[in-house]
Amino acid sequence: MAVLGIVAEFNPFHNGHLHLVEEALKKDTFSASVCVMSGNFLQRGEPALCDKWSRAEMAVRCGLDLIIELPFCFAVRSAWYFARGAVNLLAQTGVVTHLAFGSESGDMNSLNAIASILASEPDEFKSSLRSHLHKGLNYPVARSLALQDYISSTPDLENLLMGPNNILGLEYLRVIKEDCLPLIPLTIPRQGNFHDLVLGHFSSATAIRKSLEQNQSLQQITPAMPKVCLTRLEKEISLGRAPVHTNALEQAVFFQLRSRSTAQLQEIYEVTEGLENRLHNAAITSHTLEELRHQVKSKRYSLTRINRTLLYSLLALSKTQMQAFDLNGPQYIHVLAFSAKGQEILQEMKIKCTLPVLNRGSEVKQAYIGGFGKHVQEMITIDVLADDLYVLGFPNPQHRQGAQAFTSTPFILTD
Repeated sequence: MAVLGIVAEFNPFHNGHLHLVEEALKKDTFSASVCVMSGNFLQRGEPALCDKWSRAEMAVRCGLDLIIELPFCFAVRSAWYFARGAVNLLAQTGVVTHLAFGSESGDMNSLNAIASILASEPDEFKSSLRSHLHKGLNYPVARSLALQDYISSTPDLENLLMGPNNILGLEYLRVIKEDCLPLIPLTIPRQGNFHDLVLGHFSSATAIRKSLEQNQSLQQITPAMPKVCLTRLEKEISLGRAPVHTNALEQAVFFQLRSRSTAQLQEIYEVTEGLENRLHNAAITSHTLEELRHQVKSKRYSLTRINRTLLYSLLALSKTQMQAFDLNGPQYIHVLAFSAKGQEILQEMKIKCTLPVLNRGSEVKQAYIGGFGKHVQEMITIDVLADDLYVLGFPNPQHRQGAQAFTSTPFILTD
């Protein structure tokens, strides 16, 4: 029995995502599809436009059968950690056989060849990587240049390494090779341009969010989203639970940074090489979050890394905690939404999977208080805190109550 796996953020679910799902399902006779989706915060260190429950419902209404959450400690990470957490979670379901991902290139042979280099790290490649890092370049740029040094004969290599979907696809393939996971990879050529902010049928999620941020009008984004997703987003906006913007937690960030000493900041995950001093000084002298980010930014510290670090600071996520999470891997399967097919695969998963499956808010609470063991408790505590933080960004204060993780239940598609 073949079961399709997909990793996504769906921020929000748009026509490009629908194309990926539909084309991937044509690749084999799949009995069901499972998606690992980021929760309320995303890989680039930003809050999602609308909450995870709404985005999971959009995904199920558009053809996916089961949506499970990628824990915060993997979802808000650089590409390899994000990929490793997500792909291992799919593998640990015990039912997923294939992994489909979008890519700008659509060329599985080239992506596989590069992923093999990343997985094996030949000496010549490692030497080139160290050389570029010593120049003060951040890791993604240094690695891209090292790959170009090592396989300069590959046509259009530079463009291939720049595509955000290609980058994640390479990490998925690398993780499958490194961890010897029994997943068959498939890639679907991406439709549209990630960097293009023009709205149309295949607009990027970035273009959709920018449009809402600028004028909060659904009319302009109508061509870019399936109708059922647009309706769901409209409901969230009307209730005051969306849009949650990047700077929604600005005051909380300033408070946390200003109330911590540099020694305390130094314990935060990804705070290295004196970054604690840059953060502390910028928090004192900056007037806005945007100004703070640009004060801290440097050749080594990209805005994305800074965004993630600010979020780690808000949740007091330490280096020690992250090391433990990475060592132990995903500890549970948190269900967000499912269809009738999804319910069937969920029952099979409960038999084959060794991880606890959390299907109700009461089970999340049980995990939170230690009912499934220490490792589960430590990981889900971060998820619960992240959810409590996220709701503070809702436009309508009436929806900002805490502990919603203990009362929320999966969306079930019955029609």
